[in-house]
Formats: sequence, structure tokens, C-alpha cells
Amino acid sequence: MKTLIIKLSSITAIVLACFTTGKAQTAITSAKVTGSVVDAQGPVGYTTVSIMRAKDSTIVAGTLTTEAGAFTFDHIRNGIYLVRAQGIGYQNTFSKPFSVSNNTPAITVPVIRMVSSNRTLGTVSVVAAKPLIEHQADKIVMNVAGSVLAAGNSAMDILERAPGVSVDKDDNISLRGKQGVTVMINDKLTYLSAQQLATLLRSTDGNSIQSIELITNPSAKYDAAGNSGIINIKLKKNKESGTNGSLIASGGFSAYTNDNTTLTLNHKQGNLNVFGSFNHGDNENGRDLNIMRTVSDSGKSTYFNQYNYMKHDNHWNNYRFGADYDLSSKNTIGFIVNGYFNTEQDDNDDNTYIGSAPGEVDSLQKTPGVFKQSYKDFAINLNDRWKLDTAGQELNIDLDYSKFNNNSNNSYITTFFVTDGSQPPPQQFLQEQTPSTIDIHTAKADYSKPLSKTVNLEAGVKFSDVKTDNDLEAQKLQNGVYVNDTTKTNRFIYDEKIDAAYVNLKKSFKNTSVQVGLRAEYTQSRGDLVTQDSVAERKYLNLFPSFFLNHTFSDKNEMSFSYSRRIDRPSYEDLNPFVYYLDQYTYQKGNPFLRPQYTNNFELDYTYNKTLNVSLNYSHTGDAITEIILTNAATKATYQTTLNLQTQESYSLDVNSPYTISKWWSGNIELNVFDLQFRSDSLFGGNLSDGKIAYQIKATQTFTFAGIKAELFTRYNSSMIYGIYHLDPRWSNDIGFSKSFYQKKLNVKFAVTDVFNTWSNNLSANYQADNFAIRQKGQTRGARLTLTYNFGNSKIKASEHKSGAEDESQRVKGNN
Repeated sequence: MKTLIIKLSSITAIVLACFTTGKAQTAITSAKVTGSVVDAQGPVGYTTVSIMRAKDSTIVAGTLTTEAGAFTFDHIRNGIYLVRAQGIGYQNTFSKPFSVSNNTPAITVPVIRMVSSNRTLGTVSVVAAKPLIEHQADKIVMNVAGSVLAAGNSAMDILERAPGVSVDKDDNISLRGKQGVTVMINDKLTYLSAQQLATLLRSTDGNSIQSIELITNPSAKYDAAGNSGIINIKLKKNKESGTNGSLIASGGFSAYTNDNTTLTLNHKQGNLNVFGSFNHGDNENGRDLNIMRTVSDSGKSTYFNQYNYMKHDNHWNNYRFGADYDLSSKNTIGFIVNGYFNTEQDDNDDNTYIGSAPGEVDSLQKTPGVFKQSYKDFAINLNDRWKLDTAGQELNIDLDYSKFNNNSNNSYITTFFVTDGSQPPPQQFLQEQTPSTIDIHTAKADYSKPLSKTVNLEAGVKFSDVKTDNDLEAQKLQNGVYVNDTTKTNRFIYDEKIDAAYVNLKKSFKNTSVQVGLRAEYTQSRGDLVTQDSVAERKYLNLFPSFFLNHTFSDKNEMSFSYSRRIDRPSYEDLNPFVYYLDQYTYQKGNPFLRPQYTNNFELDYTYNKTLNVSLNYSHTGDAITEIILTNAATKATYQTTLNLQTQESYSLDVNSPYTISKWWSGNIELNVFDLQFRSDSLFGGNLSDGKIAYQIKATQTFTFAGIKAELFTRYNSSMIYGIYHLDPRWSNDIGFSKSFYQKKLNVKFAVTDVFNTWSNNLSANYQADNFAIRQKGQTRGARLTLTYNFGNSKIKASEHKSGAEDESQRVKGNN
């Protein structure tokens, strides 16, 4: 580690020298003006700030402060100015005049302190309306809070509506067509497999989400995991003074009923802010799965037609509480505790018709299965935030611990039927227990310091230790007694440690900014297949450079280029070699020999008038981790696993723009066109080289009339190729209505998802021994009614104080 730090220090010195060279020769004709707005209780967020000419009070530019009360104005020309802050419940407040000249490329305005006006505003609530989709310098933000279609939906449902995001039949999340997305919650990694993450997101109330951030090319500050980028889900946090909260109750109906209730409380007094929430939900749903496949061996073909109805019954309880305390104006400490305790029961009715010719049935296999699962998690985060000086020097420290306990008890009964009158095989009875635990320890520190008015340094370290212990115990029925089945019993222990350090340097010129970064990650992993006495150990050091260039041509035209190197390590679930059965001909198993995949990402962005955004992206991935379905011709079984393909190349074009047709009709539309190419020279005796151009369209329309807000969401995914899979096109429409009552304390929302019941997941494959088609349809059409009641102090004198703590890091399985 010492050697690593020395190397990073040397790189920092070299890059800093390069950046500061030639500083004196750069002529500055415009400046960046920054500052912050506070009141007696702390930062004032989302208030209006204007920069004005001192001589005639002409407004040059305006903006809203961030949640932390900060504001920024770019490209301010030479002259004498002052800044005005104004908000309901406050007196207009002005800064002292300041001068912008060639010698002042960056100016920090002294803190503007707002004073409450003498007028009492009672219980009037003012909400700053934000567009649904925002394009910021380094990310796209989907502002979920206030959206009608968020009501009653889960986090997964809302995520599917985000720009460029899609979810496949197995709940794998893709961004701009590429899998390998890293999902964070309040800036914390989740550390979950695809199945575990899906469980968490489907049990998270969409009403608790503030926004979703899409970062397609992250800087060195972020973990290097995620070849297609990072999705950061930001949860709501009430920051008003006094005691307040909200109660949300939602009920819905599709083929089954579902309900969801959330209570949030917040108390802020002086330097102390205490907050908490509890969410309970019950959800029943089902899906139809049809698998048609042909297995050929020695010139003879067998035809399988499998029908499966899967009924899911979920019950979840999520809790979250914490506190922030301002030790001083420069130091905030905090903690957050959160977790869940959930149960799930899945009932599968599986029927497989087997024949020697298409349309013929020689035998039938029925395998009903019952899966009873429980998930528990406890996580705690301790954090400390220091503002070391008024120039912007900061140090943030986070310590995290998470503990997950998951259990699954499964039972299968297989009955055989034949049509030729012969004696069928006897019934088979199988039981499985799969307890698993996951322990996660992380610690990180982030430091930032302005080295000059135009150069900023960021650096940090992070240490993580994750240990998973998975046990599979199986018993089969013999002579009326269940005995251990040694062919299926197994235990897998996986330990992964990652030590990381990063450095970022950013320099601003006249109309251009440049940022370079380097992240180093040293990984030690050990997989122990206890039953087979097989151990796989790996140790490797990787460097992940990043580069960002942004240039502003005019007030309406801006362009940026970025590059980053990324890694995707195999998930714990993919490495686990356990076999999970649907029936004897259909199962899933992991691959303990998976290697990490590495990606080089290049992106070019153009923005017109801060609204229209066009992005071009190219990425090359080596050892691409890809889900694949394979056929064993000898046993006639088809199974799903994960392999490393040789390469994956991705080309994409993304166009996104808001629009306004009239005062009552506005919206946002996105077109994403991409081409994924997969290659592998020797994949099971064949050379895979496949791909095609595909596209996605998402459009949101918002209508306001007679105090009612309505939203219509439409999406269409064209056919595409992913690995050996050929996916069919699909589309859907959602609609929702919202109205507030009693001075906006009560809000009523009604929404219908997949109005025409068209959303499905259909795919096929014909490669080497694989010849199958899958048709899957869930209960996607449903209606929901959601009531939200806000109570407690809602006077406008409340401050928008930013907490020092973000959210807990989760990294496991079955997070609900």
C-alpha cells in the first residue's frame, strides 16, 4: 500500500505541474462566480439567486441554489456586479459589489445571510418545480419527486422509465443497451447480485425516491466497477425546521391486490436533525413462462414444450433512521441505521411435454415447487464532514458495516406420465435449504482542496472487505425417509478485499475545463468450494485512468469529451457453483472460474441551449461477462450460466430533449440508438460473431388543467441481439393523475401501468446445440391509488439544511 501511495503522489505532482504550466499566458475574459446562501439555521436550498450589474441592477443571469445552499454562475464578463438572493419568507438580500476583470478568473462571493421577513406566511407551502429530466455537466438527473407515475410504484418500476435504462426478463439492468451497471443508493454501493438488487428495488417504495442520477462515464472518484456507468438513486430527506412528516398509503390491483404504507418523521432544532422512516408492503403477482426447445443428439431430436406459472407472494418491512449534528459551522457528524426483514413465497406449477416429433407428446413431467424465503439486513453508517477553510477545502469520512442473513427452503415433487401405457418412473421428492450470510466492512475518506482559483485537487482512499458464506443442503426421499443427497449438497465461501486510492485534478481556462484522474484498486479474492475442497485465489492491481474535457462555445452551445477505464468483477451469485432447479431438464448454476471484464469508454456530448442533449458513445470490453443458456445434448437439459466472451463492442447515439407545446402541455422525449457486437472465437465449438442496430424510445407528456396534473409515459424497445439471444420488440403505456387538497397537505394520485397489457419478455436462440424460444408475460397491467398526507410544521421559514450523512452501503443478497 505504501508503494501505491508513493506512485499516486508522484502522478499527482506530474499532472499538477502540467496543469499549472502556462497559467500566466492564458488571457481570462470571463469568470466563474460562486457563493452560498444561509440563514440563522443553516444553508438555504432551492432559493432564487440573481447576478446583477451594479450600475443599473440589470439581471445578467439567474439560478437556484443547490440543496446545500451553493450557487454558481459561469462565463461572467468583465464588469462590476452584485448578487441578490430572494425567497418567500425572507427579505431580499444583496452581496457587496465585486469586480470581474482579466485578473479574476474565479470569484467567491462572501456568504449571503438571509433574514426572515416580518410577514407570517402561515402554512403556505412553496415547491420549486423541476423538470422531469435534467442534463448536468457530468450526469443526467431524473427528478422523481412529484411525478404522478411514481405513486404506488416500486423503485424498479421507476428505474425502467429513466433515460436509456432497460430491464430484461431476469431483472438485469442495462444502460444504453449495455449490462454491467453499478447501482448506488445515496452515493453508497449496494454490492448486490442482479437478483438481490431486483428484490431490493421491487420492495422500495417509489414515493421515497427524490431523484435518479445516470452517470455514463464516472470520474476516478467513483469505484471503478460498472462498464456501462453508475445509477445513483437519491432518497428523500425532509429538512424543514420543527417536527414534521408524512404518511403515504397505497393500494393496487392487477390479477392480485397489493398495498404499501410509508411513515416518515423528521425533527430539526438548532444544530440537531433527527429523521426516520418505516415502510411496509404486501404484493402478490404472477407470470407465465413458456419454453419451447429442441435438443438434437446423434441425429435424433427431442422436443420440449414447457409451461410454468409462477406466483409470487412478497411481504416487506424496511426501516431507516439517523441523525446529523453540527458541532460547528465547519464540522457535521452523523449516523444512519437501516435495514429490512422480509418474507417471500414462490409457488411454481411446472409442466413439461416431451415428444419425438413436433406437436407429439410421448411423456409429461409435472414438477410443482414451493420456495419459502426470508431476508434480513442490518446496516450502519458513521460519517464526519469537515469544511477545513472558507476556500473550499473539505474532508469527508465514512465508516460502514452491513450484515445480511438470507434463508430459502425449497421443495419439489416430480411426477411422470407416459402415453404408451408403460410404467412411468417413480415420483421424485427433493428438499433444499440454502442459508447464506454476507458481512461487509467499508471505510473511505475523500479530500478536496482548491490549489488556486483555477485548479482543484480531489483525492481519497477506500477499503472494503466482503465475505459471503453460502450453504446448500439437499435431501431426497428414499423409502419414506429424507436422506442427504451428496450430488447436490455444497458449501461456497467467498472473501473479497479491495484497497483503492484515487486522485483528480481539474483546471479551468477561459471557456474550457480539463480534468484528469487516476484510480488504483488492489483486489484480493478467495473462493472456497468447501465440499469439493477446491480453492481459487486471485490477487491483482489495476489502474483506471479518466479524462474529461468541456468547452463552451457560446451561451447556447457546449461540448464535452470523456474517457474512462472500468472493471466488472463477477458477482457472488455468478461465482457460486450451486445448481438451482426448476425441474430436472431446466436449472441454473454459477461459474467459479469467471474472470473480471475490463472496458474502455469514450463519450462525446453536445448540449444546445441547456436543453437538447446529443451523446455519442463507444466502448470496448474484453472478457465480457455474459449470461448464456446452454444445452447438454446427452442429458437433454437446458441450463443458464455465465461465461466470459472474448469481446463486446458497443456504439450508441442518445438524443434527449424537453419540449413545451403550451402552458398546460409539456414533456420530454429520448431516442437511444445502439449497436452491440459480441465475438468469441471458440464458444462450444463455434465462432460467435453477432449483433445488430437497435433503438429505444421513451416519451413523457405532462398535462395540467383545473388543478389536476396528468402524466402519460410511452416506451418502445426494438428487437435486438445480446450474446446468443435474439430479443423481440416490446412497448407499453402508463397514465396517471394527481390532485392536491387542504392547502396541499393531502395529495391523491391514481395511476394505471401498461394500459394495453402489452409489456412482455420474449427471446430465442439458435446457436450450436441451443435451439429454444422463451415467452414470458408478467402481470404488468394494474391500477393504483395513493394518498399522501403531510403533517407538522410547514411554514416557509424552514431552512434547507444539508445533512452530513448520505445513505448506508448495501452489498448483498435479497435486499428487500
